[in-house]
Amino acid sequence: MKTFKPTLVAAAIASSFFNTAVAEEAATEAKKEKSLEVIQITATRRSGSAQEAPLNITAMDSDVMKDQNIAQLEDVARWVPGLTITDQGGREGSPIIVRGLNTNSSERASDSGTVATYLGEIPLNINLRLTDVQRVEVLIGPQGTLYGAGTLGGAIRYMLNEPVLDMTEGQITGDLFSLSQSDGMGGEAGFVFNTPLIEDELAVRASVNHYHNPGYLDYNFVVREPGVSLPDPDWSNADDVAANIKQVEDANDEDITTARISLRWAPNETFEGTLNYFYQKQEHGGNSITQYGSISPQNPMHDLVGKYDSAYRVEEPNEQTDELLSLELKADLGFAELVSASGWSTYEQQGQRDQTDLLYDIWSGYAAFPAFVGYTNDTSDQDSFTQELRLVSSSDGPWNWIVGGYYNKFESKSDDREYAPNFDLFDYGSDVPNIEDDLEYIALSQSETTEKALFGEVGYAFNDQLTVTLGARFYEYEIESKSGSATPLYDVYDDVLYSTVQDIALEPTSAEDDGSLFKLNANYTFDNGVVTYFTISEGFRIGGSNGLESCPDVLPDQQIVCALPNELAYTPDTTTNYELGIKSTWLGNKLHFNAALFSVDWDDAQIQSTTVNGQEIITSNAGSARSQGVELSTRALIGDNWTMYATYSYAKAELTEDAPFLFDVIKEEDGFSAQEVAVMQPYYDGADGDRLPGAPEHQASMGIGYEQEVFGDKYLNINYGITAQSDVYTKVGLKADGEVLPGYALSNLSAQISGDMWSATVYVNNLFDKYAFTSTRRDKSWAGDARFEAKNRELPELQRVYGHYITTPRTIGVKFTYNFEL
Repeated sequence: MKTFKPTLVAAAIASSFFNTAVAEEAATEAKKEKSLEVIQITATRRSGSAQEAPLNITAMDSDVMKDQNIAQLEDVARWVPGLTITDQGGREGSPIIVRGLNTNSSERASDSGTVATYLGEIPLNINLRLTDVQRVEVLIGPQGTLYGAGTLGGAIRYMLNEPVLDMTEGQITGDLFSLSQSDGMGGEAGFVFNTPLIEDELAVRASVNHYHNPGYLDYNFVVREPGVSLPDPDWSNADDVAANIKQVEDANDEDITTARISLRWAPNETFEGTLNYFYQKQEHGGNSITQYGSISPQNPMHDLVGKYDSAYRVEEPNEQTDELLSLELKADLGFAELVSASGWSTYEQQGQRDQTDLLYDIWSGYAAFPAFVGYTNDTSDQDSFTQELRLVSSSDGPWNWIVGGYYNKFESKSDDREYAPNFDLFDYGSDVPNIEDDLEYIALSQSETTEKALFGEVGYAFNDQLTVTLGARFYEYEIESKSGSATPLYDVYDDVLYSTVQDIALEPTSAEDDGSLFKLNANYTFDNGVVTYFTISEGFRIGGSNGLESCPDVLPDQQIVCALPNELAYTPDTTTNYELGIKSTWLGNKLHFNAALFSVDWDDAQIQSTTVNGQEIITSNAGSARSQGVELSTRALIGDNWTMYATYSYAKAELTEDAPFLFDVIKEEDGFSAQEVAVMQPYYDGADGDRLPGAPEHQASMGIGYEQEVFGDKYLNINYGITAQSDVYTKVGLKADGEVLPGYALSNLSAQISGDMWSATVYVNNLFDKYAFTSTRRDKSWAGDARFEAKNRELPELQRVYGHYITTPRTIGVKFTYNFEL
């Protein structure tokens, strides 16, 4: 087993190591000169170093991630120039944004699809807990000519440690930590074991890991019994509050269990196969959203909600389970390597959300019921089969090529239900026929997507310095979906009876398209080793159906969730990426400096919006946009004991044409005057030059590390890192009641002592306990503070849905790692 080698880390992308070579026969201990670590990657579909690859790629190995406490993708993004992940806590998916290309408002995240995430060779949309991971590779820019899953912005690859064929080894890890705003302790424990079953031919590797975060945000205003207890009691009367309201401390806790078993077979030098099963289960207690400072001043609760308090009326638990079975086969054919990657994945999700405010906005009559509370039970299931075949040339001549085929079949089902406990008794005086007690709304959807693609690249080396590569992708896809909904509490009075779920008719919709994408890359290596490259590459994201039924010709007076003709489906969007970059190594591999200038054109941008009827989250299209900027990174060894790392990125992302009705349609027939329409409409349209939301224009990081040999044969590593970002817009051009979230910086500090087989680390994340808003849920119109009073939501004095996601408070912990071999 490879013994533990402590690393010199300035920050989370780079590490440098001290490699001592002691000649056994020498009386003196001659040491090799230090140099920066060369991280090997396979992102180009061939093995090579990240520093020499002629594309924009950042790679982190396991040593870097351990030293900087990088345990999830949000941590990775803070150190990758050009990548933004808005941290929305564990319960909600955090949007992945590349180079500021985002039109979505700060809201409950949906799968944006701008970046493909891979677990090994299999595309899998998962926020992976980074355990037993060899490295993470982040590719910025479209990668559809190298990878089966085509994307708009880039690809992220989680590369797991492979089973070792010639050694029995293992690892035990532990972590214990506390958060400054939590009453509990958090922890993590993991175990990895690897052993050959047939020496040098067959081996198995297994791992299991459990992570517990105790939570730090309190749900202090939860009703004791929905539909009976008052969500808004007399807040000045302590007895009345206690009779109706309960407190749930540290409600946004989370538990993540990850397990993996892999079987690797290499009977000879020309064939290798790996069978892998992966499992991850996430259990979240609630959202990391606070209503601090965002509740209407007219609401008596305004002064009751603190910085780490949630004002939701019900708890918001969520459970997610991911499973993947994959088979990867590699065969050396002499002239090329043949790779087959097959994957079967499943995803299940079940959650609950406070839906009261949304229902108030749909129909103000709900508020007549003093005990009214609405909440959801939303479930979804996804099944996917992926097959990718590719040939990668292995000749030594001037030509090199890659050709591949990709097939994916994706099936999904969802069942979203809203409940209004006891509302039927209040409004109608008795129980009404219903599919399920208190069921107020139900939405069902089924979808099947089939995608096929041929992709590849061919390159020619004119000499040892100049290589030109051309790439192409040809694709087609087809989507078939069915959806339906019902409002049983109301439909019964229109002579529509629902006794079972099967009574709900599902309306079919479909979408299909085909096309092609192209890539050009030219790279030149100077005599001093500096690599320059220029790339033009196209990206693509499929369109689809929103899974909602069409609105009827005559709308009912009360709640209905349905799609207007322009809301039923959305079209594909595309990007064209222009990039000029350099990668340079200086002073005997003691200094790296990389830079990239880019311009990305985005057409028919897909945007998250909501339906006019029912405020259901959907996807639509919003014209064209462009992002231009620069990305810089450097790392260096300074003397014998110090290392340093720094990054900076700037992305100016904005609309390049007007986008009418981007957020809302202001019409006289909805009760607005002609003057109001004329004044208000520009604030709900997108205009050429409007800044895109969700990502900062400026991002920077810097780290410094110190290493010193202590106690003769131990090593001490001290690392400090700081990551910073500028302000973020929550909506395009601050339109439709958008706001500016101030920029902030987070600092981490750690000290590690290590021996050959073990290490112990004391660390502090968010060293200065910075409190900052990372994004929002809804906007100011929900608190009665809209830019135009006419757009304020119904009953803003009762609202509690508008709030902010926040940074994780200061975390202090100690962790250890012990490696063993048998």
